[in-house]
Amino acid sequence: MTQSGSMTTMTQEMQDAVQACMACHGVCEETMSACMNMGGQAQMQIMRALMDCSETTRMCADMMMRRSPLAAEMCAMCATACDMCAEACMSMPDDPQMMRCADSCRRCAEMCRAMAGATM
Repeated sequence: MTQSGSMTTMTQEMQDAVQACMACHGVCEETMSACMNMGGQAQMQIMRALMDCSETTRMCADMMMRRSPLAAEMCAMCATACDMCAEACMSMPDDPQMMRCADSCRRCAEMCRAMAGATM
């Protein structure tokens, strides 16, 4: 049973959003590792944001790839998680890893917001 071309081929925009999600997931995981070594209450709040962002971006990418009917809603939630994580990372502007993570989160949030507004 074959599906129509639009169902089997991801748009370039969707492919880019999936890649942004996966890149953001990876950098959040790396940043969590660095953050665990710091300790402290502020770091615990950053850790929560990193965990939420990491899990949400992975799930969002997976849902886009399998064409879930919930993907647009997931993209909207993912954009929110990425925004929160970017803000948390920005609380440590002197840390290069945190700034790298904030940049990745911002890029992912932007792309996921666009996907949330698009018909999947």
